[in-house]
Amino acid sequence: MKKIGIIGLGMMGRGIGINLLKAGFPLSFLQRSAKSSQDDVIAQGAKPLSSITEVTKSSEVILLCLTGSAQVEEVIFGVDGVLAHLLPGSILIDLSTAIPESTLKVAQAIHDAGGFYLDSPMTRTPKEALEGRLNVLVGGDPDLLEQCRPILKCFTENIVYAGPLSSGHRLKLIHNFVALGYASVLAEAAACANLANVDSRVLLQVLETGAGNGAILNRMKGFIQSGDDASFQFTLENAVKDLGYYSAMVGELGAFSVAADATQKIYEYAIQTENAGATVPWLVSALNKTR
Repeated sequence: MKKIGIIGLGMMGRGIGINLLKAGFPLSFLQRSAKSSQDDVIAQGAKPLSSITEVTKSSEVILLCLTGSAQVEEVIFGVDGVLAHLLPGSILIDLSTAIPESTLKVAQAIHDAGGFYLDSPMTRTPKEALEGRLNVLVGGDPDLLEQCRPILKCFTENIVYAGPLSSGHRLKLIHNFVALGYASVLAEAAACANLANVDSRVLLQVLETGAGNGAILNRMKGFIQSGDDASFQFTLENAVKDLGYYSAMVGELGAFSVAADATQKIYEYAIQTENAGATVPWLVSALNKTR
């Protein structure tokens, strides 16, 4: 059982860590501050470490579960970061959502230092992380994926091989554009239905039995019915960040981005109306007014 270290034991990382411990993997994690949410991970045997250096030196496999490219690059290239202390043969699995151009830069640096790298961003939510039912979209060497598959299987339901390095992050950005785009359409429709005096229960019934059914509707319907956002714990701030990453990739490729540009404007408007830390379902509240 390889020794695993996690950098980023947040809402998603906590569930990942718990499932790795259940499978018997020796686990350490970077503890930047004492948080009650980490108590159960420690109680089950995870070792808290106080620096990136300690995590890097004590791990054969390092999992990054961070917000985005800026945070990943800081952890990798920063003073006393991963790159400064990486042990030859170590494997870095990046579960974060990142800009593909940054992914390639990080992967090259890890390889030059004698390590191995997979970009393996996740889909689904902290609920599925705790249940061990995440999806991961893997870019990199397929043989390295097979070597790491027993680790990934501990916290996933589906492992998709996306292609060479950065393919996982490219596919994740496309996935998130679709998910966030549909959430914005659904929020705008729900707000319009409210102004039109359409009962939210009837709206949901029509969508669920018609063309609107799917995972995003299931995550949004609690808020549409009663203001409960528990099923979609993803912030507006993160949505804008991911849509910005998608736009950067689209610009690099020269692809169309008319819908993406409009979607990003909706989320930016919602941040101004609500707040950056509000979750995606609060789009409904932001749009629930006349122009």
